[in-house]
Amino acid sequence: MHQYPDLHGWADDGYGAVADAFARNYADFPELGSAVTVHVGGRKVVELWGGVADERTGRPWQADTLVPVFSCAKALVAVSAHLLAQQGRLDLDAPIARYWPEFARHGKEAITTRMVLTHRAGIPVLDASPSFAEIAAWHPVIRAIEAQRPLWEPDTSHEYHGHVFGFAIGEVIRRITGLTPGTHFRTTLAEPLGLDAHLGLPTTELPRLARLAEAEGRRPMPGPEHLLTRIVTMNGSLVFPGLDEPRGWNDPALHTIELPGAGAVATATGLSATLAAAVTGLDGTPPLLTPATLADATRELTSGPGHLGFDLGARWGSGFLLPSPTLRPMLSPTSFGNDGAGGQFTFADPTHALTFAYTTNRLIGHADPRANNLVAALPTH
Repeated sequence: MHQYPDLHGWADDGYGAVADAFARNYADFPELGSAVTVHVGGRKVVELWGGVADERTGRPWQADTLVPVFSCAKALVAVSAHLLAQQGRLDLDAPIARYWPEFARHGKEAITTRMVLTHRAGIPVLDASPSFAEIAAWHPVIRAIEAQRPLWEPDTSHEYHGHVFGFAIGEVIRRITGLTPGTHFRTTLAEPLGLDAHLGLPTTELPRLARLAEAEGRRPMPGPEHLLTRIVTMNGSLVFPGLDEPRGWNDPALHTIELPGAGAVATATGLSATLAAAVTGLDGTPPLLTPATLADATRELTSGPGHLGFDLGARWGSGFLLPSPTLRPMLSPTSFGNDGAGGQFTFADPTHALTFAYTTNRLIGHADPRANNLVAALPTH
């Protein structure tokens, strides 16, 4: 086991290159605070952290520092959905209306859960602009989804279903289990397995939360009427990438509500452990998902130019990003995961029985190289 005096944590023999890359990130980028965790066979082999959790006070990053991980939330929701499918409680290819009858309006009658998981449902954004209070209340957003007309014929094109992903899949989970997606994840997975990942952070955990900071020169979002801006802000009801504005991403009120498409809060260890629990089992527990379920989840169903006509290089299975060399390289063709705004990234690789997560509070840009540098340092033998 290697110790690294300039960092906190440890890396097993054979994983020193990951620690070296982690240290280089602080030299090569305006890194503030960050962490990386790797599990192999459900056992932790790397746990490193460093830097500052709060730039204003100098509070150091600790092993249990939580950080908003944005769309890595989709990994938590997707694992929950695939687990329900594996249990026979959810047919991903049945109309959502089987579980949520009110959904079947305005051309959405044939939309399936898988179409939402693959960003092909045609409802990446809502016509409605729910207030923050309505978003926090859950049901007003669900009513808005019910009233929504698809932007295109479902399953004929794709565009990232940023927040709608979490509310739509989350409501399917709620209709089946009686629990909102955050409560379902907490009670069925996080608490039994000790996963430090949250869709709706308990107020008691707020003192562990890192404070986000932006890198200088970050490219601004398009104007408020642009589809991408509407997707990530829920029509301006949320700010992005705004950090210190009211209801910005440093506002605790945003993290204590359930925002399951892009509002998870986690440690790097919590994210890596979530995927380890699903794929390899965690510390000797059996894996949650079978090889057949994983194969179904990771079939490529979406890639290429989307509804807006451009191609970022993303390849999607059902709820998971697949290896995307120009966007998010991973470890092998069997890898799958999710990334989050500003640099957060988690993935699993069944071939190597490995899971990985990187978290940071310095938001640099979508798919910036810091996590990719760490992935490139992973051994592949």
